[in-house]
Amino acid sequence: MAFARSLAAEFEKVFTTRMWWLLALILVAYVATMAGGFGAFLGWATENPDAAASTGGTGLPPGIDLAPLLYSFASSVGYVFPVLIGALAVTSEFRHRTLTTTFLAEPHRSTVLSGKFWTGLVVGALFGVIGFATSVGAGAAALAAFGFDTGLDSSDTWALIGRGILAMAFWGAIGVGLGSLVPNQVAAIVIVIAFTQFVEPVLRLVSSLNEVTANVGRFLPGAASDALVGASFYNVASLGSTDSLEWWQGGLVLLGIAVVATVIGGATTWRRDVS
Repeated sequence: MAFARSLAAEFEKVFTTRMWWLLALILVAYVATMAGGFGAFLGWATENPDAAASTGGTGLPPGIDLAPLLYSFASSVGYVFPVLIGALAVTSEFRHRTLTTTFLAEPHRSTVLSGKFWTGLVVGALFGVIGFATSVGAGAAALAAFGFDTGLDSSDTWALIGRGILAMAFWGAIGVGLGSLVPNQVAAIVIVIAFTQFVEPVLRLVSSLNEVTANVGRFLPGAASDALVGASFYNVASLGSTDSLEWWQGGLVLLGIAVVATVIGGATTWRRDVS
């Protein structure tokens, strides 16, 4: 029952603060802008190819199914939010010096970290539901406005959404692992934003230029996430090879990163003396 109490305590810590819903609101605004805006632009560009060409824009790329591309914005750009909430769940304990109280209530540190890991999974999945509800709503509205198929009557679309929510759950757990490795809150936030918004996108773009590096690039966490989901605008933006892992392989890579990071953090930083 110790684990159940620890898990309940971790959920309470997350949902009694403003951070989770503030991040959720930013996620909604970000994903709605990307999915709705990109869908509207491509719809306009397809209907007005001459005007689009004069502004340097292009229509729908040949052979690209637009609906999954738009819906996947929830995970392909929104995954930073579950990572942040997962990392903050750990680093906030260090920053606000509440970890001593936490360990007094539950002396088994592995139980506390396990509770945070599972909380990260659940809260990440919640962010996935919020993100995909937003991307599907905004994306489908843009598609319908320009007469494109929304794909909402296809089981493949709903399978993509389900896998996307799973990917977001894994990202939440990865955030917990990162927080256990880097307990300094400012450093953890900087690492998350720098890696997700700059370092990895550049690495994925560069790795796609060569077949050998592309095989390595498939195992980057963002690439694995996109493989699990099954669609991503990164595949359209790639300059070279766009081969990806199978969806289940991408899921295993993400889960592996989450577990390994959390185990290493639990064996190092988590065992240090706290004050």
